[in-house]
Amino acid sequence: MSNQDQNTDFPHRVVISDEERYSIWPTYKAIPLGWRDGGFEGSKQACLDHIAAVWTDMRPLSLRRQIDGDPSVNR
Repeated sequence: MSNQDQNTDFPHRVVISDEERYSIWPTYKAIPLGWRDGGFEGSKQACLDHIAAVWTDMRPLSLRRQIDGDPSVNR
């Protein structure tokens, strides 16, 4: 981990995985494969607060689809 990664004063962004799980990512780094921009940037704490407010169902997307009986989900 670089010194810049240990410093939390730089801006972060909220990212969302293909399974609709949320995380934060430094804005100076490219978003990794399998993740997309969640549409929110700010301080690390602001991003964490945003996630706490919007991520109300912690189940991965594939599990939610399976439970809801989505026929496109392979069982």
